[in-house]
Amino acid sequence: MTDRRIRKTKTAFAQALLTLLEEKEFKKITVTDIVERADVNRGTFYKHYQEKEDLLEEVITDVLTALEIAYEKPYKEANHFSVETLTPSMVKIFDHVYAHQLFYKQAIAEKLRSGFQNQLCDVIKRIALRDFGVIFRGTEANPELFASYQSHAIFGLIVHWTQHNFVYTPEYMAEQLLYILHADISFSK
Repeated sequence: MTDRRIRKTKTAFAQALLTLLEEKEFKKITVTDIVERADVNRGTFYKHYQEKEDLLEEVITDVLTALEIAYEKPYKEANHFSVETLTPSMVKIFDHVYAHQLFYKQAIAEKLRSGFQNQLCDVIKRIALRDFGVIFRGTEANPELFASYQSHAIFGLIVHWTQHNFVYTPEYMAEQLLYILHADISFSK
């Protein structure tokens, strides 16, 4: 477990980087910009990172790990999971996105790095594919195609929500996802 002071410092660096990305391109951001925005000294930055790219990679890794946890939450905690019994309060992916708004704004705007949107979809697809048998038992759908469809559909909802400045609550987004999933289920029957 990381020391609380270290977590606080790293969070300040991450927040500084993400806010700076609203103002300029990553390649134009300097370590000096980051430490000044984070209000932390330069030596502390170099204690944790060799360069700004290391910070960006850590931010991306941390958020994608949290995304995976949020995505899996409904069926990891259920004794007997089924899409039909899924409730909005069980869907945590939108809580995750809402908690990391600044990150997702930068990701959708392609400010983190080129092709990152595809990487984000690939993460969701990999999780969906890995857990296909648990989530969608009994379907005759090709797992690879189904996981691709699901990842891009969820990502599409995230893009829309982000581009509309998170006008809806995470709970509303979860409800809408379930309406869409249930419409897909009834359409396929």
